[in-house]
Amino acid sequence: MTPNDDRKIIEKLQQKTWNEIKTNDSWAIFKIMAEFVDGYEKLSKIGPCVSIFGSARTAPDHPYYKLAEEVAFKLTQNGFGVITGGGPGIMEAGNKGANRGNGISVGLNIDLPFEQHDNPWIDPGKSLDFDYFFVRKVMFVKYSQGFVVMPGGFGTLDELFEAITLIQTKKIGRFPIVLVGTKFWGGLIDWLKNTLLEEKNISPEDLNLFRLVDTADEAVEHFNKFYAKYKLKPNF
Repeated sequence: MTPNDDRKIIEKLQQKTWNEIKTNDSWAIFKIMAEFVDGYEKLSKIGPCVSIFGSARTAPDHPYYKLAEEVAFKLTQNGFGVITGGGPGIMEAGNKGANRGNGISVGLNIDLPFEQHDNPWIDPGKSLDFDYFFVRKVMFVKYSQGFVVMPGGFGTLDELFEAITLIQTKKIGRFPIVLVGTKFWGGLIDWLKNTLLEEKNISPEDLNLFRLVDTADEAVEHFNKFYAKYKLKPNF
């Protein structure tokens, strides 16, 4: 998005009167409800899946793309389907790996002015489009049995910390969260330990809410061990 695009958006907002804003807010409720209903109806039928997050900007020849594809493939070989944000980059890699493994491949796309478009590896009938990030995030949490978090930007961090916060505050049950890439995530984890924990803004046990790995095998092993511990397993 360019500065000129930003200016146009600001000018458009400034042209609205307060009454127009209130009216639009009221009608938006029905659009939000429709997105929830559509998501609930379609995703309730997909079976156990793992969500894979990561940058839309990662090129197909990047090692992280290839690693995300391998993680997705191995998840399907262990009974899980894959949910991604439906776009390019790491999301495409996740859907591609799931497709290669003949597993469920779901895409929850978001309408953005840049970067986002459907990738070709999503199963027919399993691509959903959202206007609202918060509705989309509910779908990721409600219909995933775990998160694989590949290197990414603000959106990836948003999804990661949303899940950790919900688990930490016991608003949802615990599920496995795997961060892939010690080189990428190491600095963030050091900051969590040396700053947040030191300042007592989090508890020591909060650092156990996620697992850091470097390979596809390690990622899948964590999911299998987590569900074996609770005597659970994927069941299509």
